[in-house]
Amino acid sequence: MKTTQIIAVLVLFMMGCSVEKDYLVKIETRHGDMYAVLFDDTPKHKKNFIELAEKGRFDSTEFHRVIADFMIQGGDVFAKEGLPRDQWYTIPAEILSNRMHAKGMIAAARMGDNVNPEKASSGSQFYIVQGKAYQKHELTTDMRQLGARFNQYIQLVSNKELKDRYTELYNEKSFDEMNKILLEHKEILEEFYNIKLGKEMKEERVKAYSTIGGVPHLDDEYTVFGQLIQGTEVLDKIAKEKTGPQDKPVDAVYMKVTVSHLAKKKITKDFGYVYEE
Repeated sequence: MKTTQIIAVLVLFMMGCSVEKDYLVKIETRHGDMYAVLFDDTPKHKKNFIELAEKGRFDSTEFHRVIADFMIQGGDVFAKEGLPRDQWYTIPAEILSNRMHAKGMIAAARMGDNVNPEKASSGSQFYIVQGKAYQKHELTTDMRQLGARFNQYIQLVSNKELKDRYTELYNEKSFDEMNKILLEHKEILEEFYNIKLGKEMKEERVKAYSTIGGVPHLDDEYTVFGQLIQGTEVLDKIAKEKTGPQDKPVDAVYMKVTVSHLAKKKITKDFGYVYEE
């Protein structure tokens, strides 16, 4: 075989090997370890996360914002390192319609739309979705509009008893019961205001959010760039932490993040993760 042919074969072999490998992320905490993979279709976020992890910059950052049935947020590298604000870089949004906020998904934190209309991501902070499971009819209802119309409806003098009950539940923070009342009044409100309060949701999202759960209202607003493939029980333990002001755990939950470059077949074998075609 000619030298040029040998080189060509080696190049193809090396390219094939690189395609068949991926980065396995390990997040160590005092509650245990979580393992994750990052998505190839969000390349800017994947590259940035891997670089921060390889340099050890995530190590000793905290999960500094924890909200049960919602998410755990951490990785504030810039604050840990004491960097001035003008060095807190962002990453252009990579928000994809095929990515959802199901339980275990990893997404980038960001500033609000009022100061960040491009939805650019924080250069370091990320969150892991916990969320909760929803009833199917909750997912196919425009809950925001339903709530707005319901609040109008209970201002009527004839609905004072309903208003008092709803206010009582609010003061008790019985949010599930509040949602139940809203949904019970959906058809009444549709007829009263002559409107439709339904909304479209992809079938795969309805299935995911009604089984494993998640946070559907964050969809298409934040960049989802990875997912846990092991360690959701650790996520649940962290989410149960007692918190103080700004939802920060009273007892700090520090992390150490490392990455390993492994064959995809090994990741599938060891963790049961099936790669997308």
